[in-house]
This record gives sequence, C-alpha cells and structure tokens, in this order.
Amino acid sequence: MTDTNGTRSGRRPGNSGTKEAILDAARTRFAAVGFVKASIRSIASAAGVDPALVHHYFGTKHELFAAALKLPIDPNDILSRFRTVPVEELGETIVRTVVTIWDSPLGVPVVAAFRGLLLGDDPALARTFLLEIVLKEIQPRVDSPPGTGAKRAALAASQLAGLFLTRKILHLEPIASMPADELAATVGPTLQRYFTGDLPLQD
Repeated sequence: MTDTNGTRSGRRPGNSGTKEAILDAARTRFAAVGFVKASIRSIASAAGVDPALVHHYFGTKHELFAAALKLPIDPNDILSRFRTVPVEELGETIVRTVVTIWDSPLGVPVVAAFRGLLLGDDPALARTFLLEIVLKEIQPRVDSPPGTGAKRAALAASQLAGLFLTRKILHLEPIASMPADELAATVGPTLQRYFTGDLPLQD
C-alpha cells in the first residue's frame, strides 16, 4: 500500500534511523522471548521494515544479535570452538576460550557490553546470550540422564557469570590476575561436573 507521495505506508525508509529502529526492536524482542523464538520477521514487523532490510543491514540472526548487544564478534565464532570438543573436555575448553576472549584486545568492548547487560535494568539479554547462544548447542550433548540438560546448562551459566563478575567487574584477586590456563584448570572441572557429573535428582 502506498500513500499520496507514492511511498509505502507502515514502512521506514532505508536510512540511518532504520538501523537503530531495527536494533531497538531486536533488543526488545530478544529480551522478551529469547533468541530462538525471536524471528527476523517479528523483529522487522516491530521496527516497521521489510524483513529483507534486516538481512541487508545485519545479515544472519546471530549477526543481528551481536549488533544488538554491541558485541564485536559473531557468536558463531565462539560456538564453532565448542562443536567438536569431546564432551569430557567441555568445561576447561569453555573457560579457557571465554577468558582468553575477555582478556584480549577484542575483549574490551565485549566486557563493556556484558557489564552493561549484567548491571542494567533488564538482564534478559545476558541470560539469553549465555543459555541460548553460548550453551544452547551444548545442552543436548550433556542431557544425561534425559531431562537434565537445561539444568546443567543453567548451572554452567551461573559459574561463567560469577567468573565474569569476579574477574572483570569486582577484580577480585587472585582470580582477576590468574592466567587463562590456570583458571581453566581450576574452574573448568566445576563446569565439567555440572555438564557430566552426578546431580541430585528429584523423583
């Protein structure tokens, strides 16, 4: 449908304001329903644009999520490091990977983004990133006995969030200055127990 000026009504023109409108809509939608349930079409509808314009500006949904969180890296670059890791090595690998990223030059904007997410009014985006991006593909791999995968992923997320808080926000020593390999060797087994160890189960 067009208006009297011959432009499509209900759609924003492709300008700089459009990108910010898409990002605002994406942040709201990701926080409300999570990464998996937030479709490009629903985000485009909330922003008042065509879905093709979302893809034009941001590419994939993972890339849109990274832009919405102001992450300097595509989350898929993180996930690709975990996909082929043996299950029994996931704990140390994840800790070593995320700490190395935090401590790298690339980690400066990453840390800033997560500090804002964790300390902001709505922690839903941080929760979505941990559970639906970083740990989403790991959950089915550690779902033993069946039905425990979500609990295991949530426990692992709590450990990673605590590690981030103590190392990068509180600067709690000696955690703040421990080398990544030492942290991986020390904290990794705790993550591993959450992934593959025995958990108290209710009947």
